[in-house]
Amino acid sequence: MEYRTIPLLEAGRVTDQKLELVRQFNRRFDRDDLYISVESGVLWMNLYRADVQQVRKVVDQLASGQGENGTGATLMAALSAIEANKSYGLQNGKRNYVDYNRERKVKDRQAKELRRGRHFYANDRKFDTVVNYPPSEFVDQIVVGDSVAVLQSLPDNCVDLVFTSPPYNFGLDYSDGRDDQRWDEYFEKLFAIFDECIRLLKVGGRIAVNVQPLFSDYIPSHHIISNFFIERRLIWKGEILWEKNNYNCKYTAWGSWKSPSSPYLKYTWEFIEVFCKGSLKARGDSANADITADEFKQWVNAKWSIAPERNMQTYGHPAMFPEELANRVLKLFSFKGDYVLDPFAGVGTVPVVAKKADRRFLGIDISEEYCDTAKRRLGELLL
Repeated sequence: MEYRTIPLLEAGRVTDQKLELVRQFNRRFDRDDLYISVESGVLWMNLYRADVQQVRKVVDQLASGQGENGTGATLMAALSAIEANKSYGLQNGKRNYVDYNRERKVKDRQAKELRRGRHFYANDRKFDTVVNYPPSEFVDQIVVGDSVAVLQSLPDNCVDLVFTSPPYNFGLDYSDGRDDQRWDEYFEKLFAIFDECIRLLKVGGRIAVNVQPLFSDYIPSHHIISNFFIERRLIWKGEILWEKNNYNCKYTAWGSWKSPSSPYLKYTWEFIEVFCKGSLKARGDSANADITADEFKQWVNAKWSIAPERNMQTYGHPAMFPEELANRVLKLFSFKGDYVLDPFAGVGTVPVVAKKADRRFLGIDISEEYCDTAKRRLGELLL
């Protein structure tokens, strides 16, 4: 089996006490994951994969009382070797140090992308690159009103990230009225708001839309919304699958039971469609990137297993997404200090997460009741 091997030079001379400690250490782990070996009087850390927290726990237990400069230094050196190694992938909660990046490589990839016509559908659209700033009365605010009317008060190119989850048109009981419009009317209103969002985005800015198709109506909302942004010449960044692990829904309906005549498919996930305006690269100071290495390596795998929001009754909203979903989107697609917009803010999950993550924000919702709840949630952060 192939390992990444690291000499533990800090361990010093190999004594019988050190060897006994190494044997105890090795017994705590699967040899296929990692182990310490001795060759020619030198201790080596052999790494394939590791749960770093578990290694730290074992080292703390075994090295306790051994002294920093004594026998315990052997295991401290092993832990340091693991923690200092930054080249790894994440798999099932463990850092994979050997084959995490093995994949077929395309020779002359950039040249071939240009030859094929990289994001060809967006290349004939040139956006104004002048950056503007939002008026102070719309920074770190929750605003009650129609999103189109409110957004028309903001200048072009002033928003870094739009993250939103529009009403799904399922027939849910929102406080501001109907959620079961004719689909053509629904999309007409939705796209009027999205047109304003595109105008407000800076070049390189992103818009991420959480959406679930209404399968009972056979409306592939995620495709319709994606096609809208492609028609507006935005660049498709990707699609994230939000796995909610809501397995109960698989047993609520089957359509034609035990028959291929018309089986009804059920889903335990929703989608987040991500688009960029004019450029795939967002402007920002790398010092303001607050995503950790482990978070980045985990979250760029575009299937996020996150439990649904469990406090919807507490906040009086029928279709909230959890803060963790917003946290990942904001940290993966924006910098600290960026201006984040949610034109369907509901009870303020995106503004609350933006506040916690040191982003500026604007949340808009037509429901005064929801906006009051959002303001209360934001106020509680200051207590």
